[in-house]
Amino acid sequence: MSDAPEVSPASAKNPEQHPLDVLTGGAFSAETSGDRAARIRDWLATQPSVEQLQDVLKELSARDKGAARAVRERLDEIRRTKDQEKIAVEWAEKAQALLVASPFNAADAIAWQRDAAKAGAPLSREPLSQHKAQLAERVKAIEELQHRVQVQREVAVLLAQRIEVLSTKPWRDAQAVLDNLRADVARWQEQAGELTGDDNWASVDGRFPPQLEAASAQLILVWDAFQSALALTEAAAADEAAPLPTVPVWADELRVARGLPPEAAAAEPSKPAPAARSAAQPKAKTSPEQVAAASSALTQALEQLQAETAAGESKAGSAAVQAVRAAIKAHGRLVDDALVTKVHEALLAAGESEGWPRQNADKLREELVAKAEALLNRPEGQALGGRKIQESLRSLREQWKLADQGSSANHALWKKFDEACNTAHKVVESWHDKLRTETTQSKAQRLALIEEIKAWAAQQSASEDLKGAARALRQFAERWRESGHIGEKLFAELQPQFKQAMALAEAPLHAAQKASLQRRHAMIDEATALGAAPSLRIDAVKALQQRWQAEAQAVPLDRKHEQKLWDAFRKPLDEAFNRKGTERGPRAAAVALSDHDRRVLEASQAVEAANTSGDVQQIRAAVEALEQALRGRADASVNAAQPAQEPAAAAAASSEESEAKPVPVRPVVAVRGDDRPGMKKEEGGARAARPGDRRDGGRGRDGRDSRDSGRFSREPREERGPRLADPAFRAQREAMEHAQDALRKLAAQAHGEALTQLMAAWESRDAAQMPAAQQLGGRVSAQVRSAWSQALGQAPKGDAGEALLRLEMAADVPTPAEHLSARRALQLQLLTRRNDPAPQETWGNDAARVLASPRDDASARRLQNVLKQLLRK
Repeated sequence: MSDAPEVSPASAKNPEQHPLDVLTGGAFSAETSGDRAARIRDWLATQPSVEQLQDVLKELSARDKGAARAVRERLDEIRRTKDQEKIAVEWAEKAQALLVASPFNAADAIAWQRDAAKAGAPLSREPLSQHKAQLAERVKAIEELQHRVQVQREVAVLLAQRIEVLSTKPWRDAQAVLDNLRADVARWQEQAGELTGDDNWASVDGRFPPQLEAASAQLILVWDAFQSALALTEAAAADEAAPLPTVPVWADELRVARGLPPEAAAAEPSKPAPAARSAAQPKAKTSPEQVAAASSALTQALEQLQAETAAGESKAGSAAVQAVRAAIKAHGRLVDDALVTKVHEALLAAGESEGWPRQNADKLREELVAKAEALLNRPEGQALGGRKIQESLRSLREQWKLADQGSSANHALWKKFDEACNTAHKVVESWHDKLRTETTQSKAQRLALIEEIKAWAAQQSASEDLKGAARALRQFAERWRESGHIGEKLFAELQPQFKQAMALAEAPLHAAQKASLQRRHAMIDEATALGAAPSLRIDAVKALQQRWQAEAQAVPLDRKHEQKLWDAFRKPLDEAFNRKGTERGPRAAAVALSDHDRRVLEASQAVEAANTSGDVQQIRAAVEALEQALRGRADASVNAAQPAQEPAAAAAASSEESEAKPVPVRPVVAVRGDDRPGMKKEEGGARAARPGDRRDGGRGRDGRDSRDSGRFSREPREERGPRLADPAFRAQREAMEHAQDALRKLAAQAHGEALTQLMAAWESRDAAQMPAAQQLGGRVSAQVRSAWSQALGQAPKGDAGEALLRLEMAADVPTPAEHLSARRALQLQLLTRRNDPAPQETWGNDAARVLASPRDDASARRLQNVLKQLLRK
């Protein structure tokens, strides 16, 4: 033979040109993959149609997957663009619907951007970018309007307080600022009208309009009362016969101007001791004018509330209810009980659950005092923390203010309540001190950690231990999270400093990770090229994998990101190895399979076919045939099943088969000297005596070999067939497993059908419907089945309670809750009956007793659960 390499001569004429070669600029006729990819890129720059791209991808995928990737990416980009256009149209319609909706829903508008981004909508393109800006502008306008409502409400409260303060000063001071105050009130009403007239007013949150209405009603009520009182004061100053105003300070001032003593001096001509005064002297009497003005103001607010309630417009928290509450707060102490009752009923009718509990004010105060004292007097182990006590004190004080509205003060209860609150507030103060101390410590700890990070960054600037650096950075982040609680303001001050220090410390690691990502992407491209090559170069693959492992060990990345890169690197190589194994598998199987392996494969296929039939007998016969084939005993049955042939033809066929397919004889690798089949002990078993051997050859005095006794004796092993090849071994193993699963399923199915037939026979009291003995299984003897049949053939009688309990004990299944006490009692009785058979021995007769008794659904379920277990054992 010549040593020259076999080289196929080049064809004298060029191969036939591909039909798509002209379209792609000669991509299909290019000699190398790089040229083909370059021509494909040039062709893609001409913006071909989708149909052309699909045709080229279909033909190019089988030739060069690397070059076809660019075409596939272009198709994916076009498909993604179309999908985004559809999504953009859908979300543009939703945005338009939100913009034209009345009222405008700010919450849905805010959720629109989040949901659109999750759906993949292009929010940076038109028209979604415009809709996004419009929705954001509407939401901003509504939020600004709601903020203005809150500011306007606070201004109304301040104006009311300003008016109330004027009632404690001389009336001429109030008269001097009347014009300015009137201008401020008018300005407030004008601003409130601007809020309600805004285009977005219908879209604000539902809790803001009632707040503005209540603030407006309270301010108007206070302002009207102030104007009327000041007008009455001016009239009384001009005419001594005119009635005095209801404001105590102004009334006293006019009395002094008329030469009369003040009301307090007139009521108390002599000043007794404080204790005697508080016990014997009542408070200054209220003038009839004050009572009349208070009743008038409260009656006016009451009539407005009753009118709205009758019209069905009033509700809890409305403007009319707030006006009544404001009138109660201002004049509630001066009205009589009849008016109190009317106001209380009107508030209840308007939906106010508390009404006006003037009569129960002291009772409510006593409850508040008890609650305040109970903040500290709690059982051991149930003490409240500082924050909880602080919130409770705030709530209790608000409730006390509500109880004081419209009722006379109770100074004794107030003193007890205030002392209890002050005592409990000491716990809050200590809690605040503890918080301040912890905050100071946490601040110092965080500042020290920031300085430590900066020092570490300066030391590790030239270090090459990137894994250690990543570990240290993770520890810094964990220590920052565990540095204790601080306030939001302080955290907002320290967080930027920590981020700046961490960014400085992470800079070298991030730079190394960026360079590592570039190298890993390059290795992924190399792996793709190696996987797409016609012949797989194992040495190049190993070298590339070693480079990847070295890079992964040198530069750490995020766990998820590193796993994604590894999957992308491994995928083309795995596909190449799988493709190589798939191509090599049929050739290796065709060469290695022998006659015995083929017979086992055929028997395995027959077992798989029998598994799909659902016939137990067929499956068992196929399994038996497979076992015979495994032992090498299927030749006779196979030859008997084949049609008769002519002797000469059969001999010729067998001769040709033996010449064409010789059966390889496997050499014996290792055998035990005396344990080979058919080997006599005197043949090949003798060996030279060694020092220490017994003269009797290991036999005892009785002549028996001691090595053949006891645990060293073995039963003769069944002869096994020849060794199987891997395909045949796997096929027979899977066939056997599938056959066992099929037999188990069929047995369970037959068991369930037999149990269903038995329960149906009990329901109809028909022994003819009972399943056969073979269907019930080996656990049910002929005598037991006969007893069951007789029980079903008779009229129902007896009680099955004890029999069912014995059956549940025999099957070891749970008993219903209502029968647990009866089962425990029966178990105690069985302990005293030592000679009686156990329930496991008499379950057949117990089942007959149950079948002879009347049937009900509960007993049927219990019997079915029991027999389901007993018939399987």
